[in-house]
Amino acid sequence: MSTAPSPFLPEHFINRELSWLEFNARVLEEAQDAENPLLERAKFLAIFASNLDEFFMVRVAGLREQAFSDMLPQDPPVDGLRPLAQLQRIARRTEQLVARQYDCWNKSIVPALAEAGIRIHAMKDLEAKGTKSLDKYFRQAVFPVVTPMAIDPAHPSPRFHNRGLYLAAMLERMSGIGPQRLFAVVQVPQVLPRFVSLEPDDKQDFVLLDDLIASRLPELFGGYRIVDHGTFRITRDMDIELLEQEADDMLRSIESRLRARQRTEAVRLEISKGMNPAVLKMLVTEEELHADNKSVAGLSEAGGAVEVGYNEVYEIDGPLDMTCLHELAQIVDRKDLRDPPLVPRPPVGLERYDDLFAEIAEHDILLHHPYESFLPVLDFVTMAARDPQVLAIKQTLYRTSGGDSPVVQALAEAAENGKQVTALVELKARFDEANNITWARHLERAGVHVVFGYMGLKTHCKLAMVVRKEGKKVRRYVHLSTGNYNPNTALVYTDLGLFTADKVIADDVSALFNFLTGYSQKHEWQKLVIAPSDLKGRTIELINEQAERAREGKRSRIIAKLNSLVDRRTIEALYQASQAGVPIDLMIRGICCLRPGLPEISETIRVFSVVDRFLEHSRILVFGEGSKEQVFLSSADWMPRNFERRVEVMFPVEAEDLRRRIVEEIIPTYMSDNRRMRMLRPDGTYVRVSATDAPPHRSQYELLTLAASRGNGEAAGSIPLSFDAIALGTSGNGQSLREGEKRKKKKSSAK
Repeated sequence: MSTAPSPFLPEHFINRELSWLEFNARVLEEAQDAENPLLERAKFLAIFASNLDEFFMVRVAGLREQAFSDMLPQDPPVDGLRPLAQLQRIARRTEQLVARQYDCWNKSIVPALAEAGIRIHAMKDLEAKGTKSLDKYFRQAVFPVVTPMAIDPAHPSPRFHNRGLYLAAMLERMSGIGPQRLFAVVQVPQVLPRFVSLEPDDKQDFVLLDDLIASRLPELFGGYRIVDHGTFRITRDMDIELLEQEADDMLRSIESRLRARQRTEAVRLEISKGMNPAVLKMLVTEEELHADNKSVAGLSEAGGAVEVGYNEVYEIDGPLDMTCLHELAQIVDRKDLRDPPLVPRPPVGLERYDDLFAEIAEHDILLHHPYESFLPVLDFVTMAARDPQVLAIKQTLYRTSGGDSPVVQALAEAAENGKQVTALVELKARFDEANNITWARHLERAGVHVVFGYMGLKTHCKLAMVVRKEGKKVRRYVHLSTGNYNPNTALVYTDLGLFTADKVIADDVSALFNFLTGYSQKHEWQKLVIAPSDLKGRTIELINEQAERAREGKRSRIIAKLNSLVDRRTIEALYQASQAGVPIDLMIRGICCLRPGLPEISETIRVFSVVDRFLEHSRILVFGEGSKEQVFLSSADWMPRNFERRVEVMFPVEAEDLRRRIVEEIIPTYMSDNRRMRMLRPDGTYVRVSATDAPPHRSQYELLTLAASRGNGEAAGSIPLSFDAIALGTSGNGQSLREGEKRKKKKSSAK
């Protein structure tokens, strides 16, 4: 069956990878924003660095394979850009962002920290004052751990670990045996704190561990003079994709892939400013990296592999690996430099409960994290584990907390109590594979029936079902969510969950678990929309329905809050809906390949992104207005991988009070944000939505205040939606920006 050619051109779309870099640029803006508390700014720098690491380990690694081999992309870029061209543009944009990152650190955050009494000293500035405490710490804690490694024919180059921090030194022999000149490395131990206090219990004055070790290189390489030294860090391809073939034991297969990760190809080399050219040449050649000699000082002299216009070597003016700033934010005990502490409130309808199941049986319950507590979700599983009336528990686990996970412990306890417990553990949750393997083993030992889903599909949906005997009847209680069963991320990710005892939804959830555990595929889905079977088709159908209503002159509307929008067919359906006149508001936190505001293509589409204290993670979908309005929550973004290669669930919110809360409270609060919202322009750049003459609105803090007002027993709206710590002022009535724009146009016309 042939399909008609697309009426849309490559230039009508934004490149996926470049769009992601613009998302990370918005994260960096939060570090640069002096309105944010100082330690929160440092954390945003750490988040920016961690995001960039993962981007290189996964996305850049994949593009590199495509550019330098015959491998074809799973999802061809919507803008038609070839892999090498993408790599070149990524490198140029990354260099700009990294320069901004270190400019922020060196010129803004470090001086501000010093002014606040928190100082990061250079060892060379301390030598004259004496460093007895540091000397003792080095001898007792550092020296026994570090290993000096010479590199020569008798000592081959070690395999440098992914994201490991290394000191590289050029040495010259003064006495004893060994070559006259020598290259050597020392790995900075990851098991020790990166920030070392000048004195025990000092939480204000620090040196970096790598700087301390560098000052002690003569002790580590006795008999040699240190000619030169610098630091470097290598990022490797860390994406693992299981082959589309059966494995006797998926657990063992994943474990073997994890071990192979440390031996993968390098995709990025970070070096300290002024790195010795000979050392740089050795690293570039040994790791088979591409380097643009116009970008890195000393590379012309060093020679080595050069690919004009494409660079994988980044020269850093400051400490390498800014992810360490998470550590600084934790050890410095200064509440005045942090956000006010978060106190999640009880969810609406669960202010007090003795019997959670009775509450769910009475009415559907919406949970909005982190503003509302995650405790009822934990209670849902824990109470079920101990309730003698509960017969079975079924749950998906994509990412859960490390350490003593209360969800996993409750499932294990339920199995030990003789209940039928099934856990669908997704072993392919990227960078959580090792954690999930540990939990899978633990659950199996406790007697839980552990299933790993399909080899070719990730199980990304978030579901839990409790089967309970009540008198002569058996009743099922369900929790569905946009986020994971992780109490830690529930404090920093915004997500929505739904408790329901709806029989039709319970039938669908039962059928979905049967599909995951036994390949059962004959069920007719009634309320849930499932990927990969029909989520994409139903999404496009819902968009097309609004387009048809607009063509008929009827009221129409589309609102979508997602993490990413990449799928080409879905974007084309949105373009066609826009051409029909449908007003479309898209709140896309991260990647967006759609270009809004293109004449005659996307004129009625607006795209916004909110980056603030909490990571926007909830997926909310609204189609239509008034009596025709349909509201859904989903575990899926509008991306090919979610539609085609994952098990996902989109579920309806049908209770009128919950729908009204989403449509009249949550969404308008986001749409009125003029402090942390950015608007996407047709050229792919973002601009902050300014307050102009309107009162300032910061959506996340207004949602915090709203939850707090409920927690204090006050009616919504009975107090102004303010957050005193940052003097936000009061919230208006949640009007949309579009309404504000209409008012401005009327004022202009009157003038």
